[in-house]
Amino acid sequence: MITYFFEEIEPVEIKQEIVPWLNRLITLEGYKAGKINYIFCDDEYLLKVNRDFLNHDYYTDVITFDYVKGKTVSGEIFVSLPRISENADLLKSSFLDELHRVLAHGMLHLCGYKDKTPEEQKDMTARENHYLALLNDK
Repeated sequence: MITYFFEEIEPVEIKQEIVPWLNRLITLEGYKAGKINYIFCDDEYLLKVNRDFLNHDYYTDVITFDYVKGKTVSGEIFVSLPRISENADLLKSSFLDELHRVLAHGMLHLCGYKDKTPEEQKDMTARENHYLALLNDK
């Protein structure tokens, strides 16, 4: 079950097709959906999460907490909407395209993908692009 929460930020509309798309990503990666929470927030809220739980003192667009058990994907994915907007501007992308990329990125972390090394980053980006193409083919 995928649910959305908004902390310290005005809610944004999440299109209805996003949940089936994320569930399809989970299934195609060989998993089943458990309880997955997306928490949309502002930069300061996510910075506090980053400091308090990861001992990192920098802004980021997404933080994923993995509660996966076996092949059941569960977790919390924190997303900074202002950071998404800024990244979209920097990358000359739309807010929605960047938001969808980050939604997939967090879910891919729950499916076991990492992004610490250049090779892992390349693989993560390829998976993101694959799933974005599936969403955009509707």
